[in-house]
Amino acid sequence: MTHLFDELVEKQRAADQAHSRVEELRHSFGPPTQQGGWSGRQTHTYETAWRAWRDLAREAQSSVTEYAKESGKPRTEIEADVQRRASRSRR
Repeated sequence: MTHLFDELVEKQRAADQAHSRVEELRHSFGPPTQQGGWSGRQTHTYETAWRAWRDLAREAQSSVTEYAKESGKPRTEIEADVQRRASRSRR
């Protein structure tokens, strides 16, 4: 499967957005052990967001690895370029 560089950037953006959502929930809900813990609904919401982030990040990373192999460039170089481009678009 061939990945275009722009597709890698979009996958990274999606993973970054999912991570931001997890961080927002952590901030909003507070520590799960504080004051009796989270409600069932909060736990479900957080776990769903966390799984989405994990899956999106895994997909982004495996796509970067595949792209690096196909292009013959170092994976770290591709990853840095993707991160730079993805973060530039968030500003």
